[in-house]
Amino acid sequence: MVKIGVMALQGAVMEHIRSVEECGVEAVLVKTKSDLQNIDGLIFPGGESTTMRKLIDRFDLLIPLKQFAESGKPMFGTCAGLILLARNIHNQDSHHIGVLEATVERNSFGRQVNSFETILENQGVAADFPAVFIRAPHIVDVGKSVEILATHENRIVMARQDNILGCSFHPELTNDHRITAYFIQMVQESLAKQVNL
Repeated sequence: MVKIGVMALQGAVMEHIRSVEECGVEAVLVKTKSDLQNIDGLIFPGGESTTMRKLIDRFDLLIPLKQFAESGKPMFGTCAGLILLARNIHNQDSHHIGVLEATVERNSFGRQVNSFETILENQGVAADFPAVFIRAPHIVDVGKSVEILATHENRIVMARQDNILGCSFHPELTNDHRITAYFIQMVQESLAKQVNL
């Protein structure tokens, strides 16, 4: 049975739990290093990336999270989660987990009052997807190994690099679970590879 962890430090945790469960898969709250040993993939929810990083440091999770990604287990970051995963952050000298070869810019679609919903074409993932943008970042540029999956107003808003998936918007805030299902498929493919090794 596939187990998807949701980093439960801050942010839209329960919305991701609901989305995973709607896809017929077990969802697990992740708060400690030991929790990482019992899951096959990990979702970082939207919220406040600075607050999440402080809590990651407080619970000594940074190195275990990097090791989780290096092991090949899939990670998915939405909004603030994307910022946590990115290798570079615009106008900032340091990164957080830094496993996605991309540069992101914070709040590039405006403040909370500028939140909006639009229909996105996600190549090979979810056509006509209702994407919710709330104080969203965008991906400024990507490395050669990163596949761009969606753009909005000529800005990259969804991308994948091997076992790492990131998006600027909040798929968990809709009743459309196709992007969550896509991530679960990534996890299933990762498990199949491990079986065949």
